[in-house]
Amino acid sequence: MKVKYIYQQFISHISIIIVAFLILSLVFTQYVETLVYKNKTEELISYGENILRDLDRGSERPDQVINQYARVLFGRDIQFSVFDENIQLLNPIRWRGPAIEFTEKEWRKLTNGEPIVMKYDLERYDRAVTLVALPYLDQGRFVGGILLTSPISGTREMIGEINKYLFYTVLIALAVSFLLSWVLSRIHVKRIKKLQEATSMVSAGDYTVKVPPSDFDEIGELANDFNSMVSKLNESKSEIESLEYRRRQFMSDVSHELRTPLTTISGVIEGLKNDMIPEAEKERGIHLVSQETKRLIRLVNENLDYDKIRSNQVQLFKEDIDLLEVLEIIKDQLELQAEERNNQIEITAEGTAMVHADYDRLVQILINITKNSIQFTENGTIWLRGKLDGNKTLIEIEDTGIGIESEEIEKIWHRFYKADISRTSNPFGEFGLGLSIVKQLVQMHDGKIHVESEHGKGTKFVIELPFR
Repeated sequence: MKVKYIYQQFISHISIIIVAFLILSLVFTQYVETLVYKNKTEELISYGENILRDLDRGSERPDQVINQYARVLFGRDIQFSVFDENIQLLNPIRWRGPAIEFTEKEWRKLTNGEPIVMKYDLERYDRAVTLVALPYLDQGRFVGGILLTSPISGTREMIGEINKYLFYTVLIALAVSFLLSWVLSRIHVKRIKKLQEATSMVSAGDYTVKVPPSDFDEIGELANDFNSMVSKLNESKSEIESLEYRRRQFMSDVSHELRTPLTTISGVIEGLKNDMIPEAEKERGIHLVSQETKRLIRLVNENLDYDKIRSNQVQLFKEDIDLLEVLEIIKDQLELQAEERNNQIEITAEGTAMVHADYDRLVQILINITKNSIQFTENGTIWLRGKLDGNKTLIEIEDTGIGIESEEIEKIWHRFYKADISRTSNPFGEFGLGLSIVKQLVQMHDGKIHVESEHGKGTKFVIELPFR
């Protein structure tokens, strides 16, 4: 069975209030009733002790003392009887009280000097009364006592009046609580409805929806978390769309880039097979096939490297490496490529500078970045710098090339991103994987890499690697 939230809230609030007021009313009634009867018995005990005290003084005759008190107490609807050890009564004038009736147990208590107090007696007399019997002792010997009774009808009426006003108070409180519960439930239901509608819109694919934020209560915190979730979903959606675009672009580039060398290889092989290539051109054709084959292998390996890194299948073997020696090796390997674009590679490094890294992966990082600098620099200079800075090694690769637009700097680390779609002539990292691999490898070394670039003035890559 489905029960609406507003009814659940209302029922729970009203139930709690009703139970609380019932308990409060019962406790309060019991407290007032106990207090009233306590005051009544204390009043009777006080009168009884005063009567016995005046009788004990003997300054007046006993009947005079009893009659004086009778005038006062009868007006307050209090009856009393004085009796001796044989329960012989010495009654005041105009006495209307019942005969004295004590149980054996009560009489034993009196004779032992203990008072008898009954807050309300419903069985002994023809009406409910409060009863007090006090013993009269002469030098420790029981010689009689006094019995005082007072009807409890007035007390009952007073307690009834108190209960009536308490009942009215409960009704007013319930009315107020009903109104407050209804208002609060409506407010909460309205806020929950907004969250429900927003959730439905998100499930339908709308990641721009927002709900009013609040820090007032848990629903407000839920609204804040919902807005944060939607923002992240929207970012993820944008990233997925961007990745999907780059993936399609990547597939297009792959098709184009692989088709060209494969066509070249196929054409040369067919020419050699059918003797369509002159003898003088055969060596050049074989060299072309070899270069195109190496190019295809390099493209495939680059993709495999990236997937291995992403799946944590690459194991590093770190060691202390002479940084100047590594930079000189990079220069030796790429100097011919640099000369083809009229570039110079210059090294600046401290002779004692060391780096703690996996040798093969460090060379892969530096070659990728340096090739990138060579590709986008012409008639310029590429600097390879290295030094120890405290507990870390700094490596800088700077060029005087065309630079990178400021809004594209963070995008260059994406897997399929290429800052300029026309750069398909780049023989190194054709699909925009080179720098993505570089960043992954640097992070595997617990290092950092960042780029400083200004369009038209060059680019500088800065790598920080911890030195043990």
